[in-house]
Amino acid sequence: MQRAMARQAEAERERRAKIINSEGEFQAAQKLTDAADIISTNPASLQLRYLQTLLEIGSNQNTTVVFPLPMDMIEPFLGRSDHAAGGSKAETAAARPARRAADGPPPEPPVEPPADLPPSRA
Repeated sequence: MQRAMARQAEAERERRAKIINSEGEFQAAQKLTDAADIISTNPASLQLRYLQTLLEIGSNQNTTVVFPLPMDMIEPFLGRSDHAAGGSKAETAAARPARRAADGPPPEPPVEPPADLPPSRA
């Protein structure tokens, strides 16, 4: 009888623990939804949160952080390196037709089959 009561008490404790855990998960999901709504109103806040996360990750001295940059952010620096080497974007754009002429004519566009042929012959 005591064993049955002990099993019942343990089952009740596990049930309560699962309910408490699921309520905590639900509250966390609500808070994350609220935070996402707030962050989505201002793009700068998302960037600040991203940088704050990197700061938290990098608090350990043994951490390597890979920081991805979009190509549109890198492009101005690539243009400056061309300028530093004696070229400029204007010169590069002007040199493109000459380079294309040296490469030969552009490829011909694909030709569509005549409309009177059945699809198996096209």
